[in-house]
Amino acid sequence: MPLQGFCWFLCCRQGFSLLGRDYGEKEEEESFELRNKEDLTSNGRSPTEVAVSQPTRTANGTNGHTVSEVSDEMKSLIIEKNKIGQEEDPELLVKGWLFREVRGSWIKQRRYWFVLSQDSLDYYSGPEKGARRLGTLVLTNLCSVIWPDKQTYKEMGCWSITVYGRKHCYRLYTKHFNEAVHWACAVQKVIDTKAPVETPTQLLIRDIEENKFNPEVVEHIYQHNPILKYTQSPLYAPLLPFPYGSLEHTYYSGKGYGTVREEAVRLFNCLQQLESAREPVPIIQGVLQTCLDLRPLRDEVYCQLVKQTSCTPAPHTAAHLRYWQLLTCMSCTFLPSSTILKYLRFHLKRIQSQSPESEMDNYASFIGEALEKTRCRECVPSWEEIQMLMNRQEMLCTVHYPGPGSCQLYISSHTTANEVVRRMQEKLGLHESKNTFALYEQNALWEQPVAGSTLVADILTSLSTKESESGSQWKLYFKLYCLLDADSISVDSIEYLFLFEQCHEMMVRGQLPACEEDLQALAALRLQCLIGDFSTHSPCPPLDELLPNHVVETRVLMSLSAPLTMPPCQMAAQGCPTTQRFPTGLLSGTLWSHTATAAHKQKVEQDLRLRSRLKEEAAAITGSIVERWKGLAGYSRRDSMAAYLTIARQWSGFGCTLYEVDYYISSTGSFSQKLWLGVAATSVSLYRQGEAEALESFPYGQICTYGVSDSNTFKITAGDRDLLFETTKLTEIMQLMNAYFSAMHRQREKGEDMGVTGSTEVGFHHHLAPMPTPTLLELPSHPV
Repeated sequence: MPLQGFCWFLCCRQGFSLLGRDYGEKEEEESFELRNKEDLTSNGRSPTEVAVSQPTRTANGTNGHTVSEVSDEMKSLIIEKNKIGQEEDPELLVKGWLFREVRGSWIKQRRYWFVLSQDSLDYYSGPEKGARRLGTLVLTNLCSVIWPDKQTYKEMGCWSITVYGRKHCYRLYTKHFNEAVHWACAVQKVIDTKAPVETPTQLLIRDIEENKFNPEVVEHIYQHNPILKYTQSPLYAPLLPFPYGSLEHTYYSGKGYGTVREEAVRLFNCLQQLESAREPVPIIQGVLQTCLDLRPLRDEVYCQLVKQTSCTPAPHTAAHLRYWQLLTCMSCTFLPSSTILKYLRFHLKRIQSQSPESEMDNYASFIGEALEKTRCRECVPSWEEIQMLMNRQEMLCTVHYPGPGSCQLYISSHTTANEVVRRMQEKLGLHESKNTFALYEQNALWEQPVAGSTLVADILTSLSTKESESGSQWKLYFKLYCLLDADSISVDSIEYLFLFEQCHEMMVRGQLPACEEDLQALAALRLQCLIGDFSTHSPCPPLDELLPNHVVETRVLMSLSAPLTMPPCQMAAQGCPTTQRFPTGLLSGTLWSHTATAAHKQKVEQDLRLRSRLKEEAAAITGSIVERWKGLAGYSRRDSMAAYLTIARQWSGFGCTLYEVDYYISSTGSFSQKLWLGVAATSVSLYRQGEAEALESFPYGQICTYGVSDSNTFKITAGDRDLLFETTKLTEIMQLMNAYFSAMHRQREKGEDMGVTGSTEVGFHHHLAPMPTPTLLELPSHPV
């Protein structure tokens, strides 16, 4: 009996499906809210009479349009088409059986007869004459097609294509790959032949641009087109055209973004929430982050903000000024396209003429000036920056420099690193220096130079993010970048302090090759410079702030390198075969476990002895440094720095910047041990790590080309030799070499032997002309 009942259910269900195919399940008709230029002009309407309607919604999720409610344009496309059979239509391009995914049904896929024409993709209950059309997807240039992919085939056993329309999304399936490709090509070809679709907002923007010198016409346009004016109603469609089902946002899908059209509507909802929000900064940051991630939405948000700041009922209230504050933040973060930029400038001038001497006038003036300077930002403005922009103020930036000093400067959203460098040079009296300076991102363990064109506001936002992620303190640091003329630095100048501090940083990092005696002497001079004469009450800094870590480790390893005497039992055991020491049998697992435990205990004991030895050696070295420090009594701070730099200058590579690289010996990929690549004012040199003498040195006059060979390989061509280096510091090496070559170029123009003034514009240059004295050309976008 249960089996009969189940069979009866299947028969009934199949019968209902057939009835549904013939009489029910008719899907909603496609309707246009966007129209192209030809459609408008053919109806004889002037652009100022563009009608705009929001789609209505019903409980079942459709738009509720009946055939009688469809616009005239659609009647010419759809209703006339229904009057003739599918066999009589001369514009049919492709037809055939396909499976379509059906939602809300226990049968996921159903087989329909699909017909592609020049205007739409239709599907019918069957191929016979007079078959009922069950659905239509009108094709415009905003439709998109997703081609078949292997992943879907592996999961479902059939090839899939997806066609996105304004209201519909057809997911179609076939078992044949060639058939899927044929349908995808045909649909895409129809889409490509369609004229660009323009929204009413675009048409009105064009009319305003054409009549901007006729105020009466412009006012008439605003009065008769509510889509241009402030509204409290929600927005159901974007103001600008976006492809249906666009996949440009898939990279950011992990952040929860929908399609670009959906995000445009959500953004307008966020804008409206600004009026009643107690704290607007999070909403503003969210809007800016979305515009940073989804580039096409920037013009859309500008149009929405212009709409919400036009013809406002209460323009001087705090709620309305929130729109102006967001528009201010947008103008300092992103530039709109040229068409929207013209429209925005016209809107600002119109507001200034209508409301002079008002807050809106002040915001409009500030925005107009910002648009002249804005470049696309790499980071969303920080909380502090947004608060400053909302009040049209500059923010305070703290810049540290060698030693305990720091300066505070006021910066805007457009201030670059080069501008800060120039202001720091003027403030510290370094504007006449022949050496160049740069800003660095720095924490206790890491630093990196900042490109001269980088916006300081982006740097501060990045540092704030790094602090929250790592928990360490980051700061903006002003330092020497290119040491072009160390001899001309006055001992009494602050630049001499810069040189001393940066030289000590290199020494502590282990990048100043010297014997242990010299390193201890440098450490004692450092103490004399920082603290003065020795005293039992003077606090002594940690040893790792005075010496490289490898000094103590080298001492311990040398003391442990001597062969240890072993007990006779162990020596006898070494001569025994393994089979005798660990016999197989029932107790072999127990013996192995016991041996492993003993080995672990031995390792723990060795680690304890090693730590004890490190502490002993550190104490011994500290005592030796203190004794040297006592002998420096009477040395002034200036004398200590001079003596320190005198010892450091004994290294032939003094003043160069060292980068750890792997040097390739042959083109087969084999490379030697890790080396140092030293980039100096006159040459590039190779050093073994810890050795003072250079293995090879290449003056800049011998270098023909240099640049990036691949993602982590740097290439230098000197004469007939190609030098390849593998490094993670490609950008930094390129920046520094560019700076030195630029300095040499300026020196030749001025006829000087050495020196260059000003800050360093860090860029990428690559090719040097084959001349005795090379000149700089631009770095090509392709690898060497």
